[in-house]
Amino acid sequence: MNTLQVEGKDITLDKDGYLVELRDWSPSVANALAAREELLLTPEHWAIIELLREFYAEFQLSPATRPLIKYAALKLGPETGNSLHLNRLFNGTPAKLAAKLAGLPKPTNCL
Repeated sequence: MNTLQVEGKDITLDKDGYLVELRDWSPSVANALAAREELLLTPEHWAIIELLREFYAEFQLSPATRPLIKYAALKLGPETGNSLHLNRLFNGTPAKLAAKLAGLPKPTNCL
């Protein structure tokens, strides 16, 4: 297990860098996780992170790439909900990296 220091608190991560306790998530934690990935979160990233958290609240699972793209297109429009845009934002692994930054479990069908 890894830990992440955020605002004086130790946040426990699993071997892949996902939060062990979903309740440990906060925007500060998301920024710290992004920094580990050498990523600076922009409003575009935050729109997807918030969307993923809504998806998880509704369905209790982290979507794989295809459902993420469809859900983003439905909720945010086709210019945001497309694979090129999401791959650019999340370094080619939108479902896995976005779920990690959103404090959600790793999507079950992602390697």
